[in-house]
Amino acid sequence: MTTARPALDPELRALLADVPLMSQLNPEVLAQLRQLPSTPVDSVLAHRQVDRGEVTVRAKDGAPISLSILSPAHTDRTTPTAPCVYWIHGGGMVMGDRFSQIDIPLEWLDQFGAVVVTVDYRLAPEATGMTLVDDCYQGLLWTAEHAAELGIDPTRIVVAGASAGGGLAAGLTLLARDLGTPAIAAQVLVCPMLDHRNTSTSSRQYSGVPGVWTGEMNAFGWRAVLGDLTDDVVPAYVSPSLADDLSGLPATYIDTGSAEVFRDEDTDYATRIWAAGGQAELHVWAGGFHGFDALYPHAQISATARRTRTDWLARALRPHPGA
Repeated sequence: MTTARPALDPELRALLADVPLMSQLNPEVLAQLRQLPSTPVDSVLAHRQVDRGEVTVRAKDGAPISLSILSPAHTDRTTPTAPCVYWIHGGGMVMGDRFSQIDIPLEWLDQFGAVVVTVDYRLAPEATGMTLVDDCYQGLLWTAEHAAELGIDPTRIVVAGASAGGGLAAGLTLLARDLGTPAIAAQVLVCPMLDHRNTSTSSRQYSGVPGVWTGEMNAFGWRAVLGDLTDDVVPAYVSPSLADDLSGLPATYIDTGSAEVFRDEDTDYATRIWAAGGQAELHVWAGGFHGFDALYPHAQISATARRTRTDWLARALRPHPGA
């Protein structure tokens, strides 16, 4: 039986027409995808006045984790007033690197003078369970502890990520809340990968058909992350939709497309933040497929989505009256 699906935005549909789409992901295909050239970060930075630094921090098990620090050139680090965007890349938790989708937070460097710190967490299936989110947490701790030397205002650290990175950002924010440190001013979850159960209506709608990220590909990614974990012991920090308590979270921005796998788990997450008394802004872009604004940033719907996200962040970073 054919499952009805929301139509793609006409401009996006035309752009996708000649793109080879997949429905399945397996170890052989993943190996091929990992061989593709990585994000050409130098070309992304070429027209910007940006200082770039590299540091290595240690994971809980002692493994090295690379962080890249991208700061507006000529930043006055004697007065730590810049906001910070701690960026977590996408790639289904099985591919990508710290420069994947880096153009998104670089817009915030341009707009707000933000310092962007991006983390190279270890990927599944080589790393499983809590390892990925723990890697992200160690990088965030280092960033908060070195805020003064980076010129960062420690009260304006934003955790942000796209797709798998959005899911890790959500898990990281839950972990930081529960451990009591570091303080996170806001979280920006771009089409986040939140629920390992993969059973929602939108998961079913986008299974059995080729796409940018399908239900079958999602199942592969989650199997890689969970390894031998059974459903009854999956931590909410890994699969944030499992969290019973969404109270006490920072201001949250969630966006997704109407024509993608993650639509329903993302809208549910926002709804449960509201139910817990929290502040969330949710946008479901009609006709948007998974990652549409990262793949085609100049499409009209993408430009609108990115501008709306940036406008929200401007409000979230505004000093509060009396602060």
